[in-house]
Formats: sequence, C-alpha cells, structure tokens
Amino acid sequence: MPTLAILSLLFSSTTAYRWVANQPGVDSSLLVSRSNIKRQSGSSCPFNADHKPAAPYTDQYPYTGAKNGLPGTGKGGIQVPAEGDEAHYFTPPGPNDIRGPCPGLNTAANHNFIAHDGIVTLTELLDAQQNVYNVGYDLALVLAVLGVAQDGDIVTEKLSIGCDATSRTSAIGLGREPGLNGHNKFESDASSTRNDYFLGNGDDYSFNGTLFAGMKGVADRISNGVFDREAMAATRSQRYDESLHTNPNFFFGPMQILLYGAASFLYELFPNYGNEGIADLQTISSFFGAQAKADAPGGWAHVPERIPEKWFSRRLPYTLADVVIEILALYLRYPKLFGGNIGTDNFNGLNTTFGIIKDGKLPDDVTAAQILCLLYQLGTMNVPSALSPVEELTEATLNWSIGKLNPVFKNAGCPLSPIEPK
Repeated sequence: MPTLAILSLLFSSTTAYRWVANQPGVDSSLLVSRSNIKRQSGSSCPFNADHKPAAPYTDQYPYTGAKNGLPGTGKGGIQVPAEGDEAHYFTPPGPNDIRGPCPGLNTAANHNFIAHDGIVTLTELLDAQQNVYNVGYDLALVLAVLGVAQDGDIVTEKLSIGCDATSRTSAIGLGREPGLNGHNKFESDASSTRNDYFLGNGDDYSFNGTLFAGMKGVADRISNGVFDREAMAATRSQRYDESLHTNPNFFFGPMQILLYGAASFLYELFPNYGNEGIADLQTISSFFGAQAKADAPGGWAHVPERIPEKWFSRRLPYTLADVVIEILALYLRYPKLFGGNIGTDNFNGLNTTFGIIKDGKLPDDVTAAQILCLLYQLGTMNVPSALSPVEELTEATLNWSIGKLNPVFKNAGCPLSPIEPK
C-alpha cells in the first residue's frame, strides 16, 4: 500500500495541511509542490486600481445593526437590499473585479455589502454575513477567521474572495496569499458547482453549468425541485462519488467538513425568510448566477450573482450551533471517508492529529459537540499558506486565530488552546 508521502506529492500545496507530515510513513523530504497546473496567480488576477470599501450602513438602513465587526441585533426578517438603499442595489462586477468560488460572497460583493473589487476585510465579512443573511455572530466569526487565516493575511486582516492578490492583501509580503481560490482550504474537491482543482487544470473557481445541472437534477429527483436538506445531502454524496472515481488526485480532508455547512446555506440562508422559505430553483439560481441557456454546458450559463427581488433575510440568526446540527445531518445521511486517491480508484483513509478521524472515518456515534470542537481545531491548528514559508511566525498566526475564536468557544466544552507568550 503506498504511503501518504506519495499522496502528498499530488497536492497543489503541501503546506495546506501541516499535519500530513506527521502521518505514519510520511517522508517529509518528499513534500514538494506541483507547478505544472494553471493558477490564477497575482500576475493574472484582476486588478481594480479604484478600490472602494464596502458601502457603509446608515441609521436609515441599519439592517441587523452589525457594524465595525461587532455583533448586530440578530433580528432579521429584513428586506435586503432595503427599498431606497441605492448604495446596496445590484451592481455587476467589472472586468477588473475579483469573484471566486463562493456564491454568497460573490452576491455580497455585487451588492457592495463587501468591497466590490473583491479585496475584503475581516470587518466587512463579519458585518455582511450578519446584515445580509442574518448569520449569527459566532458563525460569522468562525467563517471569517478561517478564511483570513487560511487564504488571506492576519496582519492586514484582508482577503481576496477569489484569486491570488497578495500585493493588495499583504502588508509585508511574507508569502503567497492565494485567496479563496486556494486549493484544499475553503475551496476543495467535490464542490457542488466548481471543478476539482486537477480536473479543471487549476480552475477550481469558475461556475460549472454541468455541475449545477447535476445539483438541480438531484433536487428534481428527490425533493420535487426544492434544494432542501435531503437534496443537498444527496448532492454532496453524488459529488464525492464523482470525484472519487474520476479524479486520481482527489483529496477529502477535515476542512472539507465545511462543504456540508455550505450546502446547508442553500436551504437555511438563501430562501426568502431563510428556513421559513422555499429553496426553489428561481431563488438558488439567482444566488449562484445560473441562467438557463440551451447551448451552455449543462444548459446553464453564468451571470453575475444577485439577491432575488423583494428578498427578506431569515428572522432568527443562523448560529454556530445551528450549522453544526446541519453538518451532522447532511454527513450522516451518506457518510463518506476522509482521505485521498493515490492514482485512479486507489483511496487511502486518513488519520489526523485531530483524533476524531481514524482510518478515514468519523465515529459511528459522532455528536454535534464533537463536530463543533473539530471546527475549533481547524481554526486553531492549521498553518495558513501565507505564513507557511516562515516558521517563526506560525506561533503568531495561531495566537491570532486563538485570540479570535476562544471567546466564541469558551462555553462549548472544547479544550481550548492557550495563547502562547511572545
């Protein structure tokens, strides 16, 4: 049986998961990067010289009242964008604006709830998640911290929502900051509407109409065209199986648990009034920027993502506890192994220092509390690609994440990491 050292040669970035080097049989000297894959690098990443921050919130249009990265009221059921709030009306992206693999963030950028050019701050991410979708502050913070720590810069607290824009996100140029397109971080194999990194020749960020059609087909078959929990659980299973059997470099690691959280957004956040509404095709296609077109791949072309007309956010916040329940429900409907292919149909299960995953499996009796603590570990144990070449800064990076996340998890029952003295 080949060792995980061989598997590591297939990753786009061997620093994406530092704990791989600690697996039994791994020869760390073999950990090298692949360079023959097309990447949307800093030189090809769109550049808008006229960077403008997110449109401000006003007393007239406060939404949930989330401002300056602080918690809002959590009181949703608000029309977004509000009637008369022209600053947040839909504005399509220009050729120099960055968009990436996350429909929710692309939508927020197209309505100026985050910077329209796609270079965003931690504060913008926290405010927009709450004000647009009524994401709970705890979940908004976890997602924003994971994004900045994995794909952005902890010094400037900036992030590209798509391609590598290091020159605009980094203050001191310590390494590449791949943005949300960075492989095996927020973006990963088996995405619902994006190519696997290696199958797409490095394009893991563009909308794929064939995959959208596949997701719609599952919803039609299982849930009468509604993108509900059952349909999204089946979609996740279908995409995993497709990647497993077609991608010799398929990798499904602990961070990929977030795919299940993202799947839940379709029926918890995107419908009118969130979980009170219906995740129908008209709603989902608007947030995904999917437009029916007979001659497009799968019959679906991509147009700029936008909030549906006369759309209202969910009334109650979608909290960290809520998303953990949905992650567990989606995963347990069709359990999958964690690990990766070493060539075609040659899958190796993964053991991790997180403890919860053994031989590629979550425990049969896995609980929501364990998934919650896994999310904490993911946020405080991974080394972001931006700082991976500079070992002495790893401690500072972890301290940043720990300092942000410990207050959120202090009552979760998880062992918390201490902030190390400088």
